[in-house]
Amino acid sequence: MAQKKKAEGVDGYKVIADSLKAGQVGNFYIFHGDERYLLERSLGALRKFLCPDGLDSFNYKRFGGGVRVSELDDAVNTLPSFAERTLVELHDFDIFKDGNKQQLAEIINDLPDYICIVLIYDTIPYKPDGRQKLDKDILKNAEVIEFSLSKQAELVKWIIRHFKDAGKTIARADAEYLALITGGYMTTLYGEIGKVAAYAAYEAVSRSDIDAVVIPELDAVVYKLTDALIQGKHADAMSILDELLRMREAPHKLIYNISLKMRQLLAARVCIENNSNRYDLMDMCGIRYDFQARTLMDTARGTTLSKCRDAVLYCSDAAFDLNSAPEPEARLVELIARLAHLK
Repeated sequence: MAQKKKAEGVDGYKVIADSLKAGQVGNFYIFHGDERYLLERSLGALRKFLCPDGLDSFNYKRFGGGVRVSELDDAVNTLPSFAERTLVELHDFDIFKDGNKQQLAEIINDLPDYICIVLIYDTIPYKPDGRQKLDKDILKNAEVIEFSLSKQAELVKWIIRHFKDAGKTIARADAEYLALITGGYMTTLYGEIGKVAAYAAYEAVSRSDIDAVVIPELDAVVYKLTDALIQGKHADAMSILDELLRMREAPHKLIYNISLKMRQLLAARVCIENNSNRYDLMDMCGIRYDFQARTLMDTARGTTLSKCRDAVLYCSDAAFDLNSAPEPEARLVELIARLAHLK
């Protein structure tokens, strides 16, 4: 099996960019991963390189998940017209599904030099079975690139650079804050940077500019709610919960996110008790970004280990009750009141 190339942030885009720069585009790529911005950028670069006349040309073929193996075979064996290569895109086609593996393996492992196949996993998961010989046969000539979320340092630099392109500056701390409240996805950040840059009255973007136009994702709102509870700002916590309920967020979804944050807060407090640092917390909880762990550690310093344990138990009780509660929203409000009482 070909060695898997896992893209940590911008690495996947660099793999494609370097191949294009050297003029050495392969025959078979598999693109998958959560960072759709980098995936689409890489796919766009391949399209531009292989199909300079545009996507309406004879040498560009796109198929969805319902493509038949015979159609793929025809596309692979059709010579390009007035060009060196043909680009074939397969979107959400489960190449590892039983039934067609043998035929697919034969097609893919005998690709002519003029073909470049790109298999893009979007709505279906990428799950090859390394125990299956046919899966190994299909993958042995593939260049597999996973576009994952960017590392913190790369992401912050990317945010600062895009604000600069828009004629604005932003402090590193505010760039981290923007990444936190949007979930750290470049696809989301790209649009939000444009909104903030257009709204900001001055060259330097401020935290208030961000708060004015960016709608934070649920995870970030729950961070704020947790902070308000720990800091004894009960009215703020209830106000945040009220806003979430008015946004029609499902109580079961909210209790899950609140419980998760309370478990992470307990882990942060345990780290403090054991003189561990935020990097230990990141390993313990699978937290990706340093500034998220730093926020948890700062919040945990304002409470105690016993109160964190009680908070996790309160959340567990509420989650259990929510399955049979006649008024789940009322049970959620009761939970926030109990958590506020811990302070």
